[in-house]
Amino acid sequence: MKEDSCECKDSVFVNAIKTFARAGLLDEAVSLFKSIPQFNCVNRTESFNTLLQILVNESKLIAAHLKSRVRSLNLLMDALCQRGCSVLALQVFLEMNYESYRILMKGLCEERRLNEATHLLYSMFWRISQKGSGEDIVVYRTLLYTLCDNWQVEKAVEILGKILRKGLKAPKRCFHHLDLSQCSTGEDIEGTKRLINEALIRGGIPSLVSYSAMAVDLYNEGKISEANKILIQMQETGFRPTNLIYESKVAALCRGGNVDAAVKVIEEEMEGNCVPNVRAYNIVLKGLCNERKLVLAVEYLKKTAKKLGCNADKETYSILIDGLCCESRYLEASQVLQEMLIKSYWPCVDTYNILIRGLCSVGRQYEAILWLEEMISQGMKPELSVWNLLVASVCSNMTDIEVCSQTFN
Repeated sequence: MKEDSCECKDSVFVNAIKTFARAGLLDEAVSLFKSIPQFNCVNRTESFNTLLQILVNESKLIAAHLKSRVRSLNLLMDALCQRGCSVLALQVFLEMNYESYRILMKGLCEERRLNEATHLLYSMFWRISQKGSGEDIVVYRTLLYTLCDNWQVEKAVEILGKILRKGLKAPKRCFHHLDLSQCSTGEDIEGTKRLINEALIRGGIPSLVSYSAMAVDLYNEGKISEANKILIQMQETGFRPTNLIYESKVAALCRGGNVDAAVKVIEEEMEGNCVPNVRAYNIVLKGLCNERKLVLAVEYLKKTAKKLGCNADKETYSILIDGLCCESRYLEASQVLQEMLIKSYWPCVDTYNILIRGLCSVGRQYEAILWLEEMISQGMKPELSVWNLLVASVCSNMTDIEVCSQTFN
């Protein structure tokens, strides 16, 4: 690649860095990132973000050089000012996006730093005046719910009033429809939260962004009934649910072990003239595999391709192969892997290792060797235990295979 004049995509390095990380080779991942300038890679933003996230997740905060990012931002602001773009430089200095506020608010509330969280909320009012409420009502809700959970209901009601007046600039008619007097007693915390939800939705200017943010956040928290109410209200207002909302609903149902309902949600999405994407299908497929409904999972994959017009991707095949291997259905997993390769999706090394080990355990050495050859042709090497198990299965009887498998597992 170094000698090739063609551009090397940033996605290549992203995948390589993730592979190193999965193998526990963080130093190699860092070294690869530092060597990117030697390749013809114009933009390396995603590879940087990927490596930074991995290092932070591994608690390698020093290696992540978090403080050095301030210098990078200063250089950016300096360059903008020199080009007469001081307004953009000011935005870089001042503006956090919705995700930044959401992360900070969640962290402060989890640590019960409610004073700091309240100040953070007040600092968001300028965003509302500039851009409208949008997604920010989710951040407001996080603090208000936490105050209620910590028996500070009166303070939550007080802050809610400020949000409605100063943040959302709600019209006076909204206050007439909301009876917040019962909230101050603090006797019914869950009832108070429902009223807060209603106030935030009614208090702002209805928009697709605000409804979507609230519904997705509730589904992610597993509050399916509350999210469904938002969804109904959203539709009554004239907004159509987005793919992201359906994905979140499907994921929430699958986490709760209600995969059958998740399948129905996909069907409802189709009836609502919203074409589901492959991510939603993958969530359902993984839910079916987790509940050991492999027959339905295989049928669902075929239905997805033939009737619903959504083609499977690499993740789809990987989910199904892992599910089949967990049920010791290695021959069927081999067929799915074959189809995956025909579609030019390349499995990871772990998929080959699991399948080869499984085929050896059921006495299918010939198929195992074929997959070993395919694996090597793609520049991958099996684990040492897989090598040993394969050799033992070819040279010995099934009793020896079981002993060898137990030894190396």
